[in-house]
Amino acid sequence: MLFYQNERLALFIDGANLYSAARSLGFDIDYKRLLEMFASKGRLIRAFYYTALIEDQEYSPIRPLVDWLDYNGYTMVTKPTKEFTDATGRRKIKGNMDIELAIDVMEMAERVDHILIFSGDGDFRRLVEAVQRKGVRVSVVSTIRSNPPMVADELRRQADNFIELQDLAPSIARVHPAREPQQAAAAPAPAAPAPVQTTGLGTNGLR
Repeated sequence: MLFYQNERLALFIDGANLYSAARSLGFDIDYKRLLEMFASKGRLIRAFYYTALIEDQEYSPIRPLVDWLDYNGYTMVTKPTKEFTDATGRRKIKGNMDIELAIDVMEMAERVDHILIFSGDGDFRRLVEAVQRKGVRVSVVSTIRSNPPMVADELRRQADNFIELQDLAPSIARVHPAREPQQAAAAPAPAAPAPVQTTGLGTNGLR
């Protein structure tokens, strides 16, 4: 990974996309370790996390994670899902966060030197290009080692740097509690549950 001393960093995490990429590689993300790792690389200005929530359920399985992240250094961006019936009569859930992420990236581009987008969605290629024209470096974090690859080829080519998620696993993977008794006093981030499946995200994360 290429980082410069004292450069201002901002993270933009597509929660559902990152979850799917990590699970395809066989590990879960420890969001405390992820934040600490990137904070050590420069001046971390902000870490955004995007996810849709099903609001009509008595209990949302992703709520503990959302609350933990909110209290532990992440800026949470959420919105309720929308339910509709498709042409075949099947119930669908829509909760795409692309617009919210793109707006925040464009706003933060004036205040940072390096933006990291945790997503493999090819729709972000034009966003990356627009930010680069402002003089900001953009890294994309995803994986090409899953089958099929989770990152769109056009997005990987457009980015200044492509960071393979599997290479980060030793630093950001969730460690089984039995292997870390010395950290028992520290409250770990809840394990990320399966995200809301939305119409905007295919099984391989590509559009």
